[in-house]
Amino acid sequence: MELKLNRTNISGGLRARIKNNKQTQSNSDLLETLKITLPQFFDADGNFKSDKFIAELKSSNQSESRDGYELGFVGKNYARLQVGLESETMIAPDCAHNNLPENKTSKNIFITGDNLDALRHLVNAYENKVKLIYIDPPYNTGKEFIYRDQFVFDDQKLRNALGYSEHEIERLKSIQGKSSHSAWLTFMYPRLKIAQKLLTQEGMICVSIDDNEQANLKLLMDDIFGEGNFVASFIVIRSEGGGLAKHAVIGHDYLLAYAKNIANLVPLAKTKEIRGKIITKNNEEYWIETDWLRKKFSKYGTCEYENIVEFLGQSKKDEIDQGLKDGKYILIKKGDVHIVGRYRKVSEDSSKFYTIMKHLNKDGNTELEKLGLADYFDFPKPVSLCKELILGCTLKNPRNSDLILDFFAGSATTAQAVMQLNSEDGGNRKFILIQLDEPTNHTSKAQKTGYKTIDEIARERIKRAAKKIKTEKNLTSDDFDFGFKHYKLVKPDATTIDKILDFDPNEKNIINNDMITPFAQQKTETSGVDTILTTWLIDDGCCFDVQVEEKNFGKYQAHYVKESLTLYLINQGWNADSLEILVRQIGGNELLVGVIVVYPYSFDFESMRELKANIKNVDNPPIIVERF
Repeated sequence: MELKLNRTNISGGLRARIKNNKQTQSNSDLLETLKITLPQFFDADGNFKSDKFIAELKSSNQSESRDGYELGFVGKNYARLQVGLESETMIAPDCAHNNLPENKTSKNIFITGDNLDALRHLVNAYENKVKLIYIDPPYNTGKEFIYRDQFVFDDQKLRNALGYSEHEIERLKSIQGKSSHSAWLTFMYPRLKIAQKLLTQEGMICVSIDDNEQANLKLLMDDIFGEGNFVASFIVIRSEGGGLAKHAVIGHDYLLAYAKNIANLVPLAKTKEIRGKIITKNNEEYWIETDWLRKKFSKYGTCEYENIVEFLGQSKKDEIDQGLKDGKYILIKKGDVHIVGRYRKVSEDSSKFYTIMKHLNKDGNTELEKLGLADYFDFPKPVSLCKELILGCTLKNPRNSDLILDFFAGSATTAQAVMQLNSEDGGNRKFILIQLDEPTNHTSKAQKTGYKTIDEIARERIKRAAKKIKTEKNLTSDDFDFGFKHYKLVKPDATTIDKILDFDPNEKNIINNDMITPFAQQKTETSGVDTILTTWLIDDGCCFDVQVEEKNFGKYQAHYVKESLTLYLINQGWNADSLEILVRQIGGNELLVGVIVVYPYSFDFESMRELKANIKNVDNPPIIVERF
């Protein structure tokens, strides 16, 4: 049997990622995108042929506008550089939590860690898979936001990668620890740029913001998503009152919405207010619309059946008559004449969004109070806002497992909105939430109650909200997905990284240290194998819910993903018996393998050599890849 060869992201691994980051330039991400979409403008060595590209533009009568403009800010090139970097963290699963009955089969995900790092991981497995992204990032008020992203390169790297002068390097460093416009834009740019890749072709992103950065955010979103993909700028009324305001009562925020591809975007829809009679036909609910047929298009004045020929012509009368025969229309008597009623499916009827919404912050506070989590957050978004956005993107197909992402999770309002909406309309939507383990204020109620970090409160909110919804609607976990899997991003210590970078798999004098234990996480009760395997799976393009089987070759335990025909060898203890069983199973087509991924630190030189040699002798041999 011919074996499938899966090479997706196989060249990854922490070692490769670290080395790749040292070579990344500010335009690396752009060049990679161009290479995929416009390969004809690259030579055999992967160099971009700019002369050919410019000539092609000129031949197509395209020219750059002399009066054009673009958004510029201190740190923009560095922000672009950030987009091309890969994560140097590992993904540690919270095994104790994830194995609980309510979470074991859940497809909802909560990631604790820096959202930029998390997005870098997610793009490997979730590119083009997210239907809606909603975020409520820190507003640049001087209190909510301080630029804390660490500059990961020294001055020489900044000179090499960005071509910065000493003065430009100093200007870049000046935004560290600041809340300037440039600092905020440098913070947001790489996050939004990577988020764009995660959206489906029909997907949309919505960003809440206030007056401090609304204008800059609009320019930034235009820069990243393209002006043509702008959907709307919504006004969200968030508060009432405010008689003590100095100049004007500021009772609203903004919400900017952009499509991944506006041509594919289904208009935002909300449940239509039914004004006609509802009937049941063929086990489907319909309502009868009576004011749709007008004497003149878009004008008031319903055209009665008897007057159709006079106002709309014989062809329209023939069309209506055919519709009456087909059951599309119905005649409703009104005095001496009849109105033409039109059947409309209740399940498919909707109306478009209006750009002014009302979702009060006090409702967000009330919702946390009902969950026993009052006073933990200053301005929690109300569930109603998230529900309206989610429903707007998924109303037509609520059961299609649409994925909702919030990478500034905060109080986890988005998760509650997804679960609540699913319980109301039978939907099957899923969420991914990301929240930094930011410490709670040492004098806060949260700290005194025992919550040391913001992400702890967010996860507790999801659990309590799930319990509340199940109780109120008399549902069980069998009815809907009320659980979530929890993962934490962790960075290996310096000693471990040094060993990884110094490792040479071609040297015979390898010191076979235990390089699994350093990745064990006691706080999440996960072994080093769990962390390594989870990170590899995401790097290789597998989603968090991919099915992983344990395969035993004698006393050696390996992990197998049937979906990609990939076998992962991580554990120590590989021996001749293990090799013999593996070769026999592959040769006899008992085990279909396209790729074998080996954790080289668990294999001595001789074991690796024998593995390679024996696999080469198997018919239709799989590929052996040394990773990490």
